[in-house]
Amino acid sequence: MKNIFVLLCFFAVTSVVFAQEKTEPPQKIRVLFVTGEDYPGHLWREISPVVRNYLNTDPNIDCRLTDDLEILGTDIVFDYDVLVCYFKNYAPLKRDAQAKKNLVSFVENGGGLVLLHFTCGAFENWAEYEKLVGRVWNPKLRGHDPFGKFTVEITDKSHPIMQNIENFETTDELYTCLKASDVPINVLAESISKVDGKRYPMAFILEPGKGRVFHTLLGHNVAGFTPPNFVKMINQAVHWTAKK
Repeated sequence: MKNIFVLLCFFAVTSVVFAQEKTEPPQKIRVLFVTGEDYPGHLWREISPVVRNYLNTDPNIDCRLTDDLEILGTDIVFDYDVLVCYFKNYAPLKRDAQAKKNLVSFVENGGGLVLLHFTCGAFENWAEYEKLVGRVWNPKLRGHDPFGKFTVEITDKSHPIMQNIENFETTDELYTCLKASDVPINVLAESISKVDGKRYPMAFILEPGKGRVFHTLLGHNVAGFTPPNFVKMINQAVHWTAKK
């Protein structure tokens, strides 16, 4: 009788454990969307909630939004799996040195970084930023083609970020202002300028340290985020940078 009682207890406990394993949802990807700047030409106040809400339609993502760039200089960033950045800080942050240190540490120790549009011009006078994000804005170059329609061509369809994504047309700014660099990147998408006929990267990746970075130059206004293939690309970039 004693052995039977022990067996019954074992099966009862095992059943509870199995039930808990079946009902517990998978851990969500914790995303912090960091935005905000003082330049009126970029409509970050309109765009950021749209992107945040889109990401949160994915049951595997929990995206929080902040327009306080100073958060980059705090330990809060290390509570997240992925940072999505959509800003250009023309003036140094109050915690500028700590923010830079945090970004490098966050990525090199395994964090994911997703950069949108004019974030290529953030931390303009910080040389280390180029190594972190692959390519940066060069104010001496022509900024971009006139705002309008162009085609985004997928150049690496085998990459997980580009799975089930085909070439798409967008209405946006075709950036031509990236500084030449020896930092190795993998270009995932590019477009042909209607001004000079040259091809320019529109999305690329790199892996500094243990982390992953996805960088796209697209996303000037809300219309730029309407092509389904583009927003799908951002969603899959979050998953890839989070190593999910």
